[in-house]
Amino acid sequence: MCIEGGVGLWQEFASGSISLTGWALGSAVEGLASVIVVWRFTGSRTLSETAERRAQKGVAVSFWLIAPYIAAQSVADLLSAHKAESTLIGIVLTAVALLAMPLLGYVKHRLGVRLGSSATSGEGTQNYLCAAQAAAVLIVLALTPAWPAGWWLDPLIGLGIAAVAVREGIEAWRGDPCCC
Repeated sequence: MCIEGGVGLWQEFASGSISLTGWALGSAVEGLASVIVVWRFTGSRTLSETAERRAQKGVAVSFWLIAPYIAAQSVADLLSAHKAESTLIGIVLTAVALLAMPLLGYVKHRLGVRLGSSATSGEGTQNYLCAAQAAAVLIVLALTPAWPAGWWLDPLIGLGIAAVAVREGIEAWRGDPCCC
């Protein structure tokens, strides 16, 4: 995820795509959620309900970390009619994530059910969101060269990424069971 995020941010600088930025920063958030779940299942916390609740809240906060920046930059890009460029590396990177992330999310959801851990299932939801975001970013990166008038799709998808992150964070904070 660190490599995915690093390459994604590098390509964001090349393309100026806020949706690519949101997706790339989401990799850091996924990594943080992974660390939280590992913390949850180490030492005396393995059977602790308190640790599970703390982990759920930690995963919720990880959803919220990128939302304000992505939303603000998306609005700024819409208002300034900022046109993102396409990037071949970004296209390949998001296509690979589109294929790999649903599998990882599925495995984490099943593990969350087996362990009775909403925090682990929430981390799997982040992988599903990563795949959905990758699909949206892939469409923008592939469509922009063929349809320059569609420049507004990039910041619109950025706003969507921010909104979904906020919603999922609220559900995780409440301890709502994730889509298992």
